[in-house]
Amino acid sequence: MLLRLPTSLSEARRCLAEGAVPVGGATLVWAQWQRDGFPEQALSLRRLPEATVVDGETLGAAVLLHQVDERVPEVLRRAAASVGTGAVRRTATVGGNIVGSTLRCLLPPALVLDARATVMDHDGAYEAELAEVVAKRPLLLALRWRRPLASAYYKAPGDLGGPPPLVVATAVHAEGAGGRRLFTAVRDGGEVVSGSVPAPADPDGVLDALEGTAPGGLSGEAREAVRREVTDLLRRAGD
Repeated sequence: MLLRLPTSLSEARRCLAEGAVPVGGATLVWAQWQRDGFPEQALSLRRLPEATVVDGETLGAAVLLHQVDERVPEVLRRAAASVGTGAVRRTATVGGNIVGSTLRCLLPPALVLDARATVMDHDGAYEAELAEVVAKRPLLLALRWRRPLASAYYKAPGDLGGPPPLVVATAVHAEGAGGRRLFTAVRDGGEVVSGSVPAPADPDGVLDALEGTAPGGLSGEAREAVRREVTDLLRRAGD
C-alpha cells in the first residue's frame, strides 16, 4: 500500500482523483484492511496545513484527539478527552471520529458550536453543513465555528462493549441586539438529535422552549440530563 501525504489542497485533490482512500489514524479501518485486503493507495492529511490547524475557532481533521486542548471550547475539548483510551487518542483523528466512526463522539459538540465543515471532493474544497458530512462522508478538511459564551459536555458512564453512553453537549452563543441562543445536542443510543432556542435570563422559560425541540422530546435519563446540563450552563453563562 502506498501512503500519500499531500502538502497542498491541489495535491490532495489529485490524490483523490487517482483513487487514494482517505485514512485518518487508521484506528477504524486497519482491522478491516487486514481481513479484506489493503487498498493500493491511502491518503493522509497529516502534512496538510489546512487539516492540522488548532485554534479558538478552527480544528483540522488530521488533528489527533490528544492534541485537542484548551485552545478550543470546553465542549469540544472534553469530548475529545473522553474518547477511548490514551493510546487511541494518540492515534485517532478528528476527521476519523466524525466521518468514519459510528459513535461520532465529536458530532454533538460540533453541532452545539454551530460548526461548518470544510470538505473536499474531486472538484475541490467547499463548505458544507454537518448533516451533509455525516450523510455523504466526503473528505473532511476542518471544522469552523463561532466562539460560544459558554459550553459544557456530559458523558454518562458506560461499559466497554456495551451500548453507546448518553452524551449531552450544550453551548450558549451571543446573538444580535444583546440576545443569546442555547444550542443542545444529545446522543441517545445510536441517534444524535439537536435543537436551539433563544436563551433569555429566565432558565425556566428556556427549558419550556426546549420542550418544542428534538432534545425536548427525549424521556427518562436523557431528559433529566438535558435539563440538568442546560440549567447549569445557563447559570455559568449568566455569571
